[in-house]
Amino acid sequence: MKAIKNTALALLSLAFLLSSGCGRHSTKEVYYLIASDMALPYWQTAAAGFNQAAAQYKVTAKVDGPDGHDPQAELAALHKAIAAKPSGILISVVDVALLQPEIDAAVKSGIPVITMDSDAPGSRRLYFIGTNNREAGRLGGQRVVEKLGGKGNVVFFTLADQANTAERLAGFKEVFATRPGIHIVEVVDIKGDVRKAFDWTQEALPLTGDKKIDAFVSLESASSKAVADALKRANATDRLLVAWDVNPDTLDEIKTGVIDSTVAQKPFTMGFFGLKALDEVFHAPPKLLSKDYSADPLAPFPVFVDTGSALVDKANVDLYIAAAAAGNK
Repeated sequence: MKAIKNTALALLSLAFLLSSGCGRHSTKEVYYLIASDMALPYWQTAAAGFNQAAAQYKVTAKVDGPDGHDPQAELAALHKAIAAKPSGILISVVDVALLQPEIDAAVKSGIPVITMDSDAPGSRRLYFIGTNNREAGRLGGQRVVEKLGGKGNVVFFTLADQANTAERLAGFKEVFATRPGIHIVEVVDIKGDVRKAFDWTQEALPLTGDKKIDAFVSLESASSKAVADALKRANATDRLLVAWDVNPDTLDEIKTGVIDSTVAQKPFTMGFFGLKALDEVFHAPPKLLSKDYSADPLAPFPVFVDTGSALVDKANVDLYIAAAAAGNK
């Protein structure tokens, strides 16, 4: 009887250790989050989610990548991470053509790779965690149509090499295709330099008549502040500005009315869920890491995990400001 009791206590202790993570995890497990533009609030939020998950699991998180938009520097960060032979890598792919070969090399060497925010669907990464960018683009497109009354000229600011911004633009175009009165005048590749958005807006604002630009849309998080500054300088209160992401400056300008609305993503969730997903792969690896699981009906992995998106305007902006303030405490 005593032996049975001792066995039961041992099993309970083991169950507690496993549930608390003590028996499974170690600080020797190292997970990398790699992206470009790491100085942006968006990526700081993603890093916070990644680090919080690591703290819960008692593993080691490392965040790397250039502060600005620099695909070559991101490639160098990825190469450095692979050389360290980590337990897994979570990466936002700023330039698919440049980074895909290195992603494939990482997986071939036995390192699990999951993409987040911006995908490389042709690579050997296991799957993608992030926004349904085409649907988010449709959400923004519907807002533009509504505010312009179905008629007007629109300019987009984007990062042309990224898969996520291309998908967002495709979503806008799908909505605009049903509204022949909406015309896309220009899609401006800012190449990571927000001054291009500011200068382009300043030059476009004096245009009148059929050439008047009625709406400006940022398909990434950095350019909307520059566009808002140009609109304020010109006192152009008759122009529509739709932004992307919930940077503090963006939320403030929604309150003032300079920015009409923004499409919110969930970078914290991407980082938080991403580390936990990598941890699961590390502890329960598939037989073939480099297999294309998207074509396998019995795959242990999804193709895509949608972390959600929403439109933020004056009606709900205070909820996002309050959430950001609570998260910073």
